[in-house]
Amino acid sequence: MHKRLPPLTAAAIIALFGAPALAADLPPPDTVTQARAAGDYRIGPQDMLDIDVSQVPELSKPFEVDTGGNLLLPLVGQVQAAGRTPAELSADIATALKKKYMKDPQVVVSVKEAQGQKITVDGAVGQPGVYPLNGPTTLMQAVSLAKGADPHFANVHKVAIFRQVNGTRRSAFYDLQQIRTGHADDPAVYGSDIVVVDTSGSKSFFNTYSGAFGSGMGLLGMLIRPW
Repeated sequence: MHKRLPPLTAAAIIALFGAPALAADLPPPDTVTQARAAGDYRIGPQDMLDIDVSQVPELSKPFEVDTGGNLLLPLVGQVQAAGRTPAELSADIATALKKKYMKDPQVVVSVKEAQGQKITVDGAVGQPGVYPLNGPTTLMQAVSLAKGADPHFANVHKVAIFRQVNGTRRSAFYDLQQIRTGHADDPAVYGSDIVVVDTSGSKSFFNTYSGAFGSGMGLLGMLIRPW
């Protein structure tokens, strides 16, 4: 499922981040670098987890972490999930089951949907919205999540990614046509990225808004909204 966006989101994005640079590569955000260095994802509040406990069907289904970072599980009770890796949480649940119910429980926890791993896709696409990332995702895949570029209005030569890097707002243009034909790499997108597919001709988002708002800090509230 995805969330619909209010109108003129692209204008607010450009006002906040400024016009994207042409043919520039974006580094990954800090959180991605840290997560890779740590070797695993840390579970957060409202993440949806898949839990599989061998021969225990009431524990083998999706569970959502509550806003306090806890899980309430049958047979186990309340377990702290936020801040734990899936492997660590698997071990915690297994330990709890060993105390009362099972000699050697086999527990596997995986992240079905990470609350912090969502992207905004806007502009000339079939269905603008906020979409979860279920694993590594490229720009082409991100646009596909939003039902693809609009065949009548999209300018596939100007697709922007907006990102926070080291506390700084960064952005760059990419050419979907060049990516499709193998003449350009398909860049990765990360949680909290914003992808905007430009419109063609005089209605271009970037031609209209890149110089109209200055720094655009007053529009911060229009851009940042809860996922």
